[in-house]
Amino acid sequence: MQDVIAITNRRLCDRPFLEQIERVCKLYPAAVILREKDLSDAEYAALAADVYSVCKKYNVRLILHTYVAVAEKTGINAIHLSIDNLRKYHSQLKDSNVAIKGCSIHSVQEAVEAAELGASYITAGHIYSTDCKRGVPPRGLEFLKNVCDGVKIPVFAIGGIHPFNQEEPIKAGAAGVCMMSDFAR
Repeated sequence: MQDVIAITNRRLCDRPFLEQIERVCKLYPAAVILREKDLSDAEYAALAADVYSVCKKYNVRLILHTYVAVAEKTGINAIHLSIDNLRKYHSQLKDSNVAIKGCSIHSVQEAVEAAELGASYITAGHIYSTDCKRGVPPRGLEFLKNVCDGVKIPVFAIGGIHPFNQEEPIKAGAAGVCMMSDFAR
């Protein structure tokens, strides 16, 4: 599981969210990205503190998503941003305690830009058809290979990744994969 990043979506969980986080952490993924974008800063900070306690218990890295102020305030030193937010917060993050900066990209040009803006890693997608992007054609493995060839930072494939197909993106050059729905159930 060291090449898998678990992405949260508490709305998909069949059991209490923190119980599900514990189940995920027991699998020792490379990291957990807390992607709960519908919360206020205060709600997200409270949830992040609870999830961080579980992640710390299993020595699994927690990466916050979108909430830069929460990352800076809590001292959780990893954040994942869209390319637009990486552009927006680039200067602020250079002088902060946030050491790990992930970025979601959707083109080779965005991947190169993210690396130039100091991203530690990128997520590239969506690779396969997925309910999260219903009706939007997947970018595929050739796109992923081009992204991997275009940057010198780790690339994690995202979108429609499941245990049965997770090796294909790695064979295409990805450092690993991201999964959401399989970790929510």
